[in-house]
Amino acid sequence: MTAGLAFLAMTALSAALLAGFFGALHPAFDSFSHFRIHLSVLMALLALPLLASSYRLQAAAALLFAIACLATTASALPRPWPQPAVAKPADQIVYSLLQMNLRFNNPTPKKVLSLIGRTNPDVITLDEVSEMWSTELGYIASAYPYRILCPYPNGMFGVALLSRRPFAADTAPRCEPRGAMATATIDFGGSNVDVAAIHLSWPWPKEQYWQIGELAQPLAALGETAIMAGDCNGVPWSAAVRRVATLGGLTLMPSAGPTWIHRTLPDFLRRYAGLPIDQVFSKGGLTILSSMRLEDTGSDHLPVLVEFTLRPRDKQPHDEHESALAASDVPNKPRG
Repeated sequence: MTAGLAFLAMTALSAALLAGFFGALHPAFDSFSHFRIHLSVLMALLALPLLASSYRLQAAAALLFAIACLATTASALPRPWPQPAVAKPADQIVYSLLQMNLRFNNPTPKKVLSLIGRTNPDVITLDEVSEMWSTELGYIASAYPYRILCPYPNGMFGVALLSRRPFAADTAPRCEPRGAMATATIDFGGSNVDVAAIHLSWPWPKEQYWQIGELAQPLAALGETAIMAGDCNGVPWSAAVRRVATLGGLTLMPSAGPTWIHRTLPDFLRRYAGLPIDQVFSKGGLTILSSMRLEDTGSDHLPVLVEFTLRPRDKQPHDEHESALAASDVPNKPRG
């Protein structure tokens, strides 16, 4: 009876895993894809003891399927050790972007402000910007005078974009439908780059699928060179995240690793068993050099710090997908 129950559970997990690969057909299927790593591990654990039972052939097939599913998530799997540092170009300025889901009721906002002060990023993309955060972010207005805050209808899930560098002349930052996206054209030493902060809702049966449709025009309107970061509430291999990238003509940066887990669970579980739902996209003459997850600041998300360079206009790539990541989770080094 125990073997039979294990076989039924293994079969149910395999059906859920398989459904996740058909997310483009319906968002309900895509909801399963977000837990592909967890479902694969559970199915493998159930299959292993069944190899010694009368279900050995089914267990072997399930084990192979679990391994194949895990392979599709390889870029987002937790890394047990730091990756080697990558040499930064000596002839180009290295810029940085800090992506943070603040959590609307974060009990330790000063940790956030301290992290910003220590990392000193050029631009910051923020999610879950509530009224509380409008006040807290005012304390760093002198350091980040160029900003736009976009409120969400419920007053909790707004987005914001802060910059030490000025907005490009004759441009104005803008908020997109219902505060789900903020965009500004920023002048990086004479090179104009569209920078966007995005925050998507939860997957089906929540409104994520319809929300992406609402953002189709703003995503398509992003300039030739752009970088966008945010809490997508979607994993890199999901149909939802792929759809966002396609609509914006963007390349998705390989994941920095798991960034979210329920706030009642410890941080070490978030880093190794959480969901990689904070994403960074880019296109045009922007090259992402590195990404790293930073320490807990009181949110249920980990901050992600990204370093990138801009190619001179006469060396812009012909293929927008040339923008790529050189390394992940590398130690932060002084910018050139």
